[in-house]
Amino acid sequence: MTHETAQGFARGLTNYGDFDFSLYLRRSFAASMGYSPELLKKPIVGIANSFSGFNNCHRHFPELLEAVKRGILLGGGLPVEFPTISLGEIFLSPTSLKFRNLMAMDTEEMIRAQPMDTVVLIGGCDKTVPAQLMGAASADLPAVQLVAGPMMTSRHNGEQLGACTDCRRFWSQYRAGTVSDTEIREIEGKLATTAGTCAVMGTASTMACIAETLGMSLPGTAAIPAVHADRLRAGEASGLTAAQMIRNPIHPSQIITKHSVENALRVLLALGGSTNAIIHLTAIAGRLNIPVSLQRLNELSDTTPVLVNLKPVGSDYMEDFFYAGGMSAVLRELKPLLHLDTISITGETLGDRLDVDPGYVDHRVIAKAEKPLEPQGGLVALFGNLAPRGAILKRSAADKTLFEKEGRAVVFSSLEDLANRVDDPNLDITEDDFMVLQNAGPKSTSGMPEAGYLPIPKKLSTKGVKDVVRISDARMSGTAFGTIVLHVTPEAVAGGTLALVRNGDRIRLSVIDKCIELLVDDDELDRRRSAWVPDVIPLEDRRGYDRLYAAEVLQADEGCDFAFMQSIGTKETNQ
Repeated sequence: MTHETAQGFARGLTNYGDFDFSLYLRRSFAASMGYSPELLKKPIVGIANSFSGFNNCHRHFPELLEAVKRGILLGGGLPVEFPTISLGEIFLSPTSLKFRNLMAMDTEEMIRAQPMDTVVLIGGCDKTVPAQLMGAASADLPAVQLVAGPMMTSRHNGEQLGACTDCRRFWSQYRAGTVSDTEIREIEGKLATTAGTCAVMGTASTMACIAETLGMSLPGTAAIPAVHADRLRAGEASGLTAAQMIRNPIHPSQIITKHSVENALRVLLALGGSTNAIIHLTAIAGRLNIPVSLQRLNELSDTTPVLVNLKPVGSDYMEDFFYAGGMSAVLRELKPLLHLDTISITGETLGDRLDVDPGYVDHRVIAKAEKPLEPQGGLVALFGNLAPRGAILKRSAADKTLFEKEGRAVVFSSLEDLANRVDDPNLDITEDDFMVLQNAGPKSTSGMPEAGYLPIPKKLSTKGVKDVVRISDARMSGTAFGTIVLHVTPEAVAGGTLALVRNGDRIRLSVIDKCIELLVDDDELDRRRSAWVPDVIPLEDRRGYDRLYAAEVLQADEGCDFAFMQSIGTKETNQ
């Protein structure tokens, strides 16, 4: 066996200038962990474990890890677990997106630097799966993505509850004065009661479905609840698949292709999925030189129906989606629109998968293509002088009466300004105005948080107003709802037109025309631009990862990845 074809502990030897000595030394240290000589000869399946005490979604990973190890042993491999950074969505400051690229770097380098023949990636919380897929795509070692699975729902006064669409709904009612202090505390303890990711079609569930559509997860595993026995069986099967890929390797670059990415976009639109998924899928695809065009997104959206009746778009939860037929049922309804030649980690094509009878499908939860929930996709990209490179609206979770509207801008210059003034009784705002938040994009001090879901000012919410048009360069949770224009690009800090909006300016929104326009003449915008000063901490006043992030992060339409982390080569080479 040559160094190039080595397996297991003989792979990627530490360089002491003597390869035989390196192997001898490595085996002696590996023996200290109690491995027998026979096991030391086995090929290795690494297990990237993102368990953390700061990540409630991953609470069940110790048990899931044991199931993965069983599958690897069953397939003749040696399971070797290693830790990576973990990103618990609501435990990170200023926002989890800021650390997604760091986790992707960690995952990629640990896969590449340590001796493993294939790898299982265990993640689930919003940014962990994108980070792992980004890292795996760059390392290009055969990899299997295993997701955490969604939480089960709870109950409050006979009503089904699940994080986090219901979190936002009740908090809006609390702000409006229709839910008491006592009741909101009761609800707080009932929203998230099991391990797993949010129980609705938020970012975590959307990314789980995208991972399965891309072919990086086993068919049928995206929607299995975290606490269901099938989740453990999925873990075992994922470990077995990773071990089998030692003999028949299939690399991420063979799976994540232009066609599979387009399939994933179709699925995102049909799910009415998270706006965050556009950023993540763009970043994953960018690691393999595959562009994701917002113009192409609109073309797909116009011809892709919304099929899945889950919150925040519909009324059901991920456990209902699982029992209704899951991704197999969705993919079958979309079959005429999909590229069926793509392959998965199993080696089968999508067409082969969809030739198998999916069994029972609950069409109340997963609609038939000829009778969709909505005739067009859940997301739409908007363009205009306010967003020359695009902005995103989740139209399936918005108020359609606000889709063709002109309004007066009420501007908040930062998150601090928003927090300080939004509930001021003297705030000059009506329900016909457009709320505008600046300086919350990827290069801002806040790092593009999920702050695009601007709270309705109390002076409006107490009068029963539930939605107004809101515009920002921030993101919003996939569990949120409302007529919210996000990811305005270029962002304010980068000198985008958003930075030039002033109180009282008129803005026109047209979903039909896919347009967002600031109705201010060019001469006035030029005057404002000449006087504009970016509201950002200078690079020389930053250090460490914060400085790296501020210097290198790309805009939303480029996936907010680091430019130097994207693949080197010509775009669109990966078919």
